[in-house]
Amino acid sequence: MANQFSTKRWAAALLLILVIGSSQVRAQQDKMFSQYMFNMMALNPAYAGSRDVLSMTALYRNQWTGVPGAPQTATFTMDMPLNRERVGVGLQLYGDRYGEMQEAGAFASYAFRIKVGQRTTLALGLQAGASSYNANLTNVQLSPDGLPSNDPAFAVNISKVLPNFGTGIYLSNDRSYFSISVPRLIKNKLSEYNVGGLRSVQARHAFLAAGFVVGISPVVKMKPSMLLKYAEGAPMGFDGNINFWFADRIALGASVRRNQFSTWTDYTTDAIVGMVEVQLTDQFRFGYAYDHTMNKLRSIAPSSHEIMLRYEFGFGKNRILTPRYF
Repeated sequence: MANQFSTKRWAAALLLILVIGSSQVRAQQDKMFSQYMFNMMALNPAYAGSRDVLSMTALYRNQWTGVPGAPQTATFTMDMPLNRERVGVGLQLYGDRYGEMQEAGAFASYAFRIKVGQRTTLALGLQAGASSYNANLTNVQLSPDGLPSNDPAFAVNISKVLPNFGTGIYLSNDRSYFSISVPRLIKNKLSEYNVGGLRSVQARHAFLAAGFVVGISPVVKMKPSMLLKYAEGAPMGFDGNINFWFADRIALGASVRRNQFSTWTDYTTDAIVGMVEVQLTDQFRFGYAYDHTMNKLRSIAPSSHEIMLRYEFGFGKNRILTPRYF
C-alpha cells in the first residue's frame, strides 16, 4: 500500500507541475523523442518534402517503463514534394497520454523550398492544426485513505480543443542539415484555475537541430547530430548524438540528454541512449532506441523505449539519393 501510494503521490506531483504550474515551476510540455533525427516532421514543418518522395513515418515512445501513468506517445507523419520539388506538404497525427491527461492532435504542414546551391535547399515552413486536451483531475487520489480532496485545482476535469500554428526554417543538402522551429506559437489556456493571477498555459517551445555525415572508410560513415530544446520558464534541453552507418544498411548510435540550468556547469544528465537503425529494403527502415535514466527517477523508472518505422514510395535512382541520411 505504501508503494502504491508513493506512485500516486508521484503522479499527483507530475500533474501539479504540468497543469497547475506557475511561472516559477514549469516543465517541458511538448513531446520528447530520442530518435528526433528520424522524426523531424514532428519538430519542424519546413522539413516537409525534403526527402524528395512520399515518406511515411510512425513512431511510438513508452517513457519510464513500468511506472503507472508515465508518458506514452505515438506519432504518424507523412510528407511529399510537389511542383517539381519547389513545395513540400505534410500531415502529422499524434496521441499523447501521461497520468490522467490525454492529448490527440492533427497538424498540416506547408514548406516553400528554394534552391540556394547546386545541392542545397532552404525551406520555409508553416503548420496549422488543433489538438483535443483532456485532464481527468478528479480521478487523482491525493490522500492515502482515499478520501476526497478539498484542493480546488483537482475539483474539475478539463476538456478543451486547442487550435495552434507554428513555423520553421530547414536548410539541407545530401551531407548536412540545419533546422530551427517553433511548432506552437499560441499560448492556449490549459486550465481556468489560477494561483495569484497565474494560470497554466501551453508554453512556446523552440527547437534548434543540426547534423552532418562524413565518410570514415568506403563502408563506414559517421553521422553526428544535436538538438537544443527551449521552453519558456524551463531549463534548456540538449541532446547530443552520434551514429555510425555500416554499408549504408545498419546504423549504431548513442546519445546523451541533459537539462541546462543557469550556467554551462549547472546541469543534470537525464538519460543516455543507445539506438539501432536498419535499412531493411530500399524503401523500409526500422529504428529502435533504449533510454537509460540517469536522473533521480532512475530508481523507479530506469528505462524508456522507442520504436520507429518508415516507408517511402516512388523510390528510384532518378528520384532520391541512396541512402537518405536526413
